[in-house]
Amino acid sequence: MSKRIEAKNLDIYYGSFKAVEDISMVIEPRSVTAFIGPSGCGKSTMLRSLNRMHEVIPGAYVEGELLLDGHDLYGPGVDPVNVRRQIGMVFQRPNPFPTMSIKENVLAGLKLNNRKMKGSEADDVAERALRGANLWEEVKNRLSLPGSGLSGGQQQRLCIARAIAMQPEVLLMDEPCSALDPISTLAIEDLIQELKDSYTIVIVTHNMQQAARVSDATAFFNIAGTGAPGKLIEMGPTDKIFSTPDQKSTEDYITGRFG
Repeated sequence: MSKRIEAKNLDIYYGSFKAVEDISMVIEPRSVTAFIGPSGCGKSTMLRSLNRMHEVIPGAYVEGELLLDGHDLYGPGVDPVNVRRQIGMVFQRPNPFPTMSIKENVLAGLKLNNRKMKGSEADDVAERALRGANLWEEVKNRLSLPGSGLSGGQQQRLCIARAIAMQPEVLLMDEPCSALDPISTLAIEDLIQELKDSYTIVIVTHNMQQAARVSDATAFFNIAGTGAPGKLIEMGPTDKIFSTPDQKSTEDYITGRFG
């Protein structure tokens, strides 16, 4: 069952620098939410805070609440590793492990979590994840070959397969198509539409047309100037944000007047 995410008065810091200020938002389950806004406005920082990935940077921390179905992801005693099992992430550039085969890449996350699997179970998990990423038919006869031998678009779908093999409830995607050609981008966008039946999906994108095509809700972030924290300007159904936004800065950004 995919999950609802709620941020309440969330501030995100890197040491003494406040990167994102006072974010309150609800991300609905089984939907696609797009984060848009100019570079440096905190979109990716906000995304990475959702599964505690930003904490990998020394000195990074948050204040406020971030709830997954009512449970505070930053509560005392919460293990960040467990959070990342529930909330998977796909990065901007496809990053298959170069020394691993296609199949080993899919199962890598499970093995890192010390999940023991018999051969037949591993085969089933790999096939299910690759089917889920719309990659099975293309690679089923070469599972033992290196994942790095695939095309860029296939590598990105392999990374999505690796994420969904963990059976998360939420999938985060940080500009998943920015390094891809238009045909591969279309394949990923089609896949996102299919995956939202099973997962809550949050995507950061600089591509306005992509946000309009794939997302149900859009959150626009902006920044007052260099060194100022990023802020959530407005959030709502994508068709409303793109046709009749409440804030002039949202309209200016979407129509290409800045950013």
